[in-house]
Amino acid sequence: MGTRMLNNIIMFMLISSTGGLLFVFNRNQAFAALFFLVMFSLFYIGKRVKKTIYYSLLLSLLVVLLLFAINFLFAINPQSLTKYSFFGISIFITVLVLFYYSYQDDKKCLIESLYFVLKLILFHSLFSFLVYFFVKEKLILVSSAYHDILTYNYLFFYSPKEANFATIFGLEINRNAGIFWEAGILQAYLNILFFLEMSIFKRNKYLLTLIILAIISTYSTTGLLLIIIQLLYFSQIALRRNIALGLISLIGIPLFFLFSANISDKIYGVGESSFQKRLLDLTQPFFIALDYPINGVGLDLDRFQEVREEFYISSNINSVLNQVGLEQKVETTSKGSTNSIMYLLAGMGFPTTILFIYMLTKQQIIRNHRFIWLIIIFVSVMSEPLLFRPFFFMFIISGFMHFFYKIINHKKQLA
Repeated sequence: MGTRMLNNIIMFMLISSTGGLLFVFNRNQAFAALFFLVMFSLFYIGKRVKKTIYYSLLLSLLVVLLLFAINFLFAINPQSLTKYSFFGISIFITVLVLFYYSYQDDKKCLIESLYFVLKLILFHSLFSFLVYFFVKEKLILVSSAYHDILTYNYLFFYSPKEANFATIFGLEINRNAGIFWEAGILQAYLNILFFLEMSIFKRNKYLLTLIILAIISTYSTTGLLLIIIQLLYFSQIALRRNIALGLISLIGIPLFFLFSANISDKIYGVGESSFQKRLLDLTQPFFIALDYPINGVGLDLDRFQEVREEFYISSNINSVLNQVGLEQKVETTSKGSTNSIMYLLAGMGFPTTILFIYMLTKQQIIRNHRFIWLIIIFVSVMSEPLLFRPFFFMFIISGFMHFFYKIINHKKQLA
């Protein structure tokens, strides 16, 4: 088994650990498999460890674990040690994976593996979307304690939830989620693939068109918004360089109208409940953080839900929202938050949140077009509970690693 194949398998597992059905239904076994796979791969490569990388990642791990330990000890309510232990395992595996890719001589191996695996996910998702119309009467239901899914021979997966059905151009579809538990997660990875293709790789117009079509098939408001932002951003760069984007620009116009119809439906139509939930996930955790600004209320989801259920926003927030034509109709909820950033803010307080966001901006994995990349990542984790999962948390660890790497190198120069 070659190093490139190991890189790709590890990347697939890393992506799956962040919203993939494999980890939803087999979380403990899948994390164990990822851990042993990375350890085996490190021994397989058998290269000498670079001390600077080793110590910078070790310090990153210790600092992040210390922040979680402080949050656990000083949260307002007793927290579950089991849940915080899982955070610790997830963070350790994230650091281990980043160490594995940093360990190799080819510094582009992580990006190349990410690009390869995301293309496979793209092709599978498109095929899955088309196959649905032929196999929808032959699907079987698979259930777990946390999630239900319809599947065809465990090759293609579809959500049975009513909210997952939509009508696009008069055609009723099951929103495309690919190998993930929610369509909004697939769109995040597809937007990342679009970014990689435009900023790092070949700018293949056929592949870019397929990515856009796949994002449309998710019918995700966030996905449509992000692809429109990317089209606008890369179009203005192309115009400055006198490069015609042709087909991509042509797709952009109907894409905007589709986005307008989608967001109108979410705010005023049958999808209003979803919008109201996300609006509450944006506003309520912020006001919780104002009451507990230093350490937050803790990251134990059960305790967090208890706090949310009893917490009512004291200020008249609708007086502000009405100025932009919005109204918050839901005052409280007993559910978790779809907004990772606001969950982090309410759970760990302002200092840790600001530190994590700062380190996210300093990540060194993607260096091209950093501003638009940050928008993609930031908006993605604000729309789905993904920030504390290994793939996205890897970028925060990368920022810590870069910070400590510079300190260690500076000390070496002074010695």
